[in-house]
Amino acid sequence: MNTQRVIGDREVSALGFGCWAVGGPFSDIEGKPLGWGEVDDDESIAAIRRAVDLGVTFFDTADVYGAGRSERVLGRAITGHRDEVVIASKWGNVFDEDTKVLTGADQSVEYMRKAIRASLQRLGTDYLDLYQLHIAPSVDEAEPLADAAEELVKEGLIRGYAWSTDDPERAAAWAGRPGYVAVQHECSVLHDAPEILDLCERHNLASINRTPLAMGLLGRRDRNRPATGADIRSAAPEWLRFFADGVPTDEWASKVDALREILTSDGRTLAQGALAWLWARSERTIPIPGFRNIAQAEDNAGALAHGPLRPDQLTEVAALLRG
Repeated sequence: MNTQRVIGDREVSALGFGCWAVGGPFSDIEGKPLGWGEVDDDESIAAIRRAVDLGVTFFDTADVYGAGRSERVLGRAITGHRDEVVIASKWGNVFDEDTKVLTGADQSVEYMRKAIRASLQRLGTDYLDLYQLHIAPSVDEAEPLADAAEELVKEGLIRGYAWSTDDPERAAAWAGRPGYVAVQHECSVLHDAPEILDLCERHNLASINRTPLAMGLLGRRDRNRPATGADIRSAAPEWLRFFADGVPTDEWASKVDALREILTSDGRTLAQGALAWLWARSERTIPIPGFRNIAQAEDNAGALAHGPLRPDQLTEVAALLRG
């Protein structure tokens, strides 16, 4: 397996790490949880540094994760190692860093420029490798943001930009612009994204895969370990379809059971098999599984040694999902 991918002019590991969970608790204005529960910052930092030791060079966060906490934790973890890693963050959400509450969204260019400066300060760096739009204005409304992102590239504040979206029309809207180098979108063995993967192939874009482990369903979370408290899965919003009342739904759990044997073949854990499917699906994929401790970081990073599923295994997975 080629263990490297490309985002714009940067070479990165084929596996990235998503830093949503290490931001700890935050909520919407109604008090509903948007984080993954309590975390220990020192443990998060140790896990990030362990990931780097194991060959992971790409870390994805957002200003809103933990209402700024995720960026601050990642910034502490990479102190003294900035040139060894590729860092992506996102903008568009408005939040209160003191109360840890998401208060709204702002699609203005003025807010974008304010947000990039705040992210750079929290991360302790003077540039971002990738800056991603984290909200969903219309294609027309987003055009000024793409123009502004090109200016940020020229100013050296970012190296490239992307849109975090599952909508193929939005993902395609900025294609052809020189600084538009990636799409972040949902993709997993339980939720393929053929249109966006094809777009990435045609336009030489990186495919950054969020929820590659289906919010933990393809990893360490089952019906015997319900999510509770400040974990978003304990009161799952409508878009988080894999869970209800803190546990996997019967429908999705049965799909995982059907795939378990093939995904855990060749010595892989379930999570490693799910990541292997993504690498087999496209040579542009960069899955970004979440983590909260060293053990999870090691399990995720261990997928690199196994590489992608074989073509016959990919075919078998497709047949199992068709039932």
